Amino acid sequence: MKSQPRSPQPYGSWPTPLTSERILSGALRLGRPQLDRGWLYWLEGRPSEGGRQVVVRARPGVAAEDVTGPEENVRSLVHEYGGGEYRAHEGSLVYTDMATGRVLVRDVAGEAPVQVVCSGVGDPGGEAGSARYADFAVSPDGAWVVAVEERARAGAEPENRIVAFRLDAPTPRVVASGHDFFSSPCFSPDGRSLAYLAWDHPNMPWDGTRLFVRAFAEDGPQGEARWVAGGSSESVFQPGFSPAGVLTFVSDRSGWWNLYRQEVDAEARNLCPRDAEFGRPQWVFGMSTWAYRSEREILCSVSDEGFDRICRLDVETGELEPLGLPESNAVGLEIEREIACFVGGCPDRAAAISRLDLETGEAEIVRSSFEVSLPPEAFSLPEAIVFPTQGGRSAHAFFYPPTNPDFEGPAGELPPLLVKSHGGPTSATVPVLNLSIQYWTSRGFAVVDVNYGGSSGYGRAYRERLAGSWGRVDVEDCVAAATHLAETGRVDPARMAISGGSAGGYTTLCALTFHDTFAAGASHYGIGDLEALARDTHKFESRYLDGLVGPYPERADLYRERSPIHFSERLGCPVIFFQGLEDKVVPPNQAEAMVAALAARGIPHSHVTFPGEQHGFRRAENIQTALEGELYFYGRIFGFETDVAPAGVEIVNEGVSRT
Repeated sequence: MKSQPRSPQPYGSWPTPLTSERILSGALRLGRPQLDRGWLYWLEGRPSEGGRQVVVRARPGVAAEDVTGPEENVRSLVHEYGGGEYRAHEGSLVYTDMATGRVLVRDVAGEAPVQVVCSGVGDPGGEAGSARYADFAVSPDGAWVVAVEERARAGAEPENRIVAFRLDAPTPRVVASGHDFFSSPCFSPDGRSLAYLAWDHPNMPWDGTRLFVRAFAEDGPQGEARWVAGGSSESVFQPGFSPAGVLTFVSDRSGWWNLYRQEVDAEARNLCPRDAEFGRPQWVFGMSTWAYRSEREILCSVSDEGFDRICRLDVETGELEPLGLPESNAVGLEIEREIACFVGGCPDRAAAISRLDLETGEAEIVRSSFEVSLPPEAFSLPEAIVFPTQGGRSAHAFFYPPTNPDFEGPAGELPPLLVKSHGGPTSATVPVLNLSIQYWTSRGFAVVDVNYGGSSGYGRAYRERLAGSWGRVDVEDCVAAATHLAETGRVDPARMAISGGSAGGYTTLCALTFHDTFAAGASHYGIGDLEALARDTHKFESRYLDGLVGPYPERADLYRERSPIHFSERLGCPVIFFQGLEDKVVPPNQAEAMVAALAARGIPHSHVTFPGEQHGFRRAENIQTALEGELYFYGRIFGFETDVAPAGVEIVNEGVSRT
């Protein structure tokens, strides 16, 4: 059939059915899939309920149902980012409720009352001795629950350790202590060994971790822990055991996160040596990229050049066989008998919880993060690009052209560009259908989502490009991506904007302050003052900047040199700021200082704050305001009409030209 001609209309002003209301209607944050007794469990974050997280379960022939109570919020704030909030085991659910801080055990198969494992723990930001928990593991016999504990101390950083609760006498026993951080406790199939990870300041878990194993018995931990692998410059990720009890883990000792198997009295063996990533940066607890199907076969998610593939790995031969599934990003892999589960997404399909029959190869989507009934031609598909950047290097990004089946730009006009700089900065953007990106492309924006030097997914050397160079390499790569697209005639060089959240907000502010490439920008809970961040941030990231910038206060000169707040006279273009007022990772005073600098110079800007929000926005109404507010802001600055005018978004000094 012949397609209908598209109507010419200025870029940025295209009408689209992909409104913010439609994006947020039913939008869910999905994660932590688990299998137990044929049930598939997952964690569901609901913006429509104020961001509350609920454990949900389903099985073939049985509709999805909530497992946790209507007043409970299954969320942990250990490390502030949380993760590992629950564990399903033999018909019971162990989880933590954010509202009360309690660790609970719920019998999901019967009518037994909810058991409180520990109570009154409160907020570790408060009184000394209060604590919170995450990353639960249950012993095979169901008698013990092991967790990472973060306990407040008067006048000092919180203490992190691994503790064990016996369910018939829930006084915690200390399993591991003495390191700054712990994660990933897991039992061997016979329950006689417990493996876990530990690391110390100034390392982050992707810099270097140590893998330990400690004996465990009916009466709890036994003897001393044994250091098995890892170190200050080797990152170990997701330890686990084979069905026969052979310790297996991911390590980047080769320069790439590969899978290793630790045979008794032998060197750990790389099961599949290759320049690909079997692991991920451990920003949250409970991450899983591999699982044993049998003693000889592992199911794993492998990242190559930014795209994931779910593969079978033959433990003996090292042969890696892709399953041919469409997912371009997949995490949360677990297996029970011949059923696997994971959360994955594709360029043209939303992230979803999926159930995979390993015998038939059939995959079933159990829950999607959102449903949008639009034709395939309405979506902009990512194009992986490699472009030149400073120092003769090259960098990676995904480019999304403006796409709308009903409209096209006027003849001779090029589209505006929005550069997205991801957070972390040790993280990555992935090529999965993201309605926040489609929101822009369907209106006539081109978008480039940059995996600048320092991003994960391209090996340790690429990840370490940012060592000592945060605020330079990432910024140079974002600028280079925009310049490349402008020079190749794909975007309008006069209408390029940059946007990012958290660390991406810092990259954004640096790009706007120290370069003249962009005409506008948006900072979502971004950083303007590195010294303030080094002084004010939480324990998990309190020494992160040592590796990214340099030790503080010894190299305070570098922190000032790379902080946009100290060079506000160079910032001559409009910026909009979005900030949660309860953010402990990037406190609100960061945005306030930058806003004051812009106001003093008479630069157009907007400052939008959200009471009750922490690091990142979870409430539907705030997500909507941030999305619409940024579009409205660019429309006013770039001179195109928009169909949004969000309440609370005021542009100060509007009409003042760029200096």
